[in-house]
Amino acid sequence: MTSAVFKTIRMLEEARLHFFIERTRPDSIRLSVTMVGERVEIDIFEDDHLEISRFFGDEKGGRRNRITCECIKSS
Repeated sequence: MTSAVFKTIRMLEEARLHFFIERTRPDSIRLSVTMVGERVEIDIFEDDHLEISRFFGDEKGGRRNRITCECIKSS
């Protein structure tokens, strides 16, 4: 039997999506998927259940983006 971790990784690889594997909790592994305008966090738990969070954004930024750009320019 294949675990949910490997099934999910295979699915992401077949879709050619870039992801990071993270360990942020003792009972799960997180796959952080990055796409243009969206980030998805897939938490896979020991019992193979998944929790998925989606975050949307764009490059327009705002105050936070200006501060980041200023920091990069000054380095």
